[in-house]
Amino acid sequence: QVQLVESGGGLVQAGGSLRLSCAASGSIFSVNRMAWYRQAPGKQREFVAAISSGGTTSSADSVKARFTISRDKNTVYLQMNSLKPEDTAVYYCLLVMYEDRLYWGQGTQVTVSS
Repeated sequence: QVQLVESGGGLVQAGGSLRLSCAASGSIFSVNRMAWYRQAPGKQREFVAAISSGGTTSSADSVKARFTISRDKNTVYLQMNSLKPEDTAVYYCLLVMYEDRLYWGQGTQVTVSS
């Protein structure tokens, strides 16, 4: 059994910062990558950023240079700076293990006020 627990969401003014955390526990091995996705009301879930087991990172163009993903063992972080109202969404953590087994967190709400 694998559990992902997210934290760090909240309400922030435009231009502010938040740091999301996602701690994975349980039967974790052969991690391929960890990632963050987000889903705004009425929209599809979209990719935000990912980090591979080797430390290679990637991010969506919309957040590049503002958001930074990092990882410490089985915890993944998303440092979000210069937040915009359009960043408002529920942010989900994703863990990808061997054979592309996917595990999702429960989501954490991020609200950016203008």
